[in-house]
Amino acid sequence: MRILTYVAARQDDGRAVRSVVPRRFQLGEHAYRRLKMMGAIRVNGEIARADRVVREGDVLTVCLPSAGGGAPALSSAAGDGLPASFIRYIDEDMLIVSKGAPLATLPCGHIQTGTLREQLAAQLGLDAASFRYHPVNRLDKGTSGLLCVARHAHAQRLLSRQLHTGAFIREYLAVTEGIPDDMQGTIDAPIARLGPGARRAVCPGGQRAVTHYSVEQTHGGRALIRLRLETGRTHQIRVHLASIGCPIAGDYLYGREIAALSGRFALHSTTLSCLQPITGARIGVSEPMPEELAALLDC
Repeated sequence: MRILTYVAARQDDGRAVRSVVPRRFQLGEHAYRRLKMMGAIRVNGEIARADRVVREGDVLTVCLPSAGGGAPALSSAAGDGLPASFIRYIDEDMLIVSKGAPLATLPCGHIQTGTLREQLAAQLGLDAASFRYHPVNRLDKGTSGLLCVARHAHAQRLLSRQLHTGAFIREYLAVTEGIPDDMQGTIDAPIARLGPGARRAVCPGGQRAVTHYSVEQTHGGRALIRLRLETGRTHQIRVHLASIGCPIAGDYLYGREIAALSGRFALHSTTLSCLQPITGARIGVSEPMPEELAALLDC
């Protein structure tokens, strides 16, 4: 269980709990009501009524349910007992993990088992059935690399507010078939879904999508491109690169499959930086491109 604490200031004096707690702990209305019903909101150690008057110096606490019963208190320091090689950062509120590929982030459609959710529950020593799993950003099954997971719903809400702002930075590396005409630039092209399937395309009536890129290396008709997302549309990088004639190597949906990549394509989430949802500290993690993708530039 994660316990948040706040000492009431002078400007809180005389206000009701229902006013102070949501504002000071950044709780949405639904979250506040749920926690109040659970008896998880306390003033000076006592379960608080919504109309209780707060006085300066009162200690307000909110007890947040964590990922699951008996979750270990794990250190975030490198080499200090991290539970699994794919966990790159962990604290009481969030994790940053390095997802393999092909691996689904969430159960969906015909994929109900063998997902990142199950792997993470196992590495944290939790029962998968009761594991509260809160991914903040998503990666396609065929994309590898860094992904942020909140350890409780409140952290997920605060982290999700950072998405598509300068607070939450995501950079990707892609190996493409073909080399862009410009060595750096911005693709600002709307994306829409094509029919009932998963395929998307650049379409005038679609949702705005913006991807910034720079070419870092070229070899044998392929390019290594670094990309930063300004928006987060489904398949955004894959669709945008295909739209300029440079599909991602191995992309079986927008380009040509490569048998040696075994169900994945050459897209990797290499950098993830965000603000810790409770403390506001900047958290940044980098993950090098897998050797199997880097080898594509040697062919």
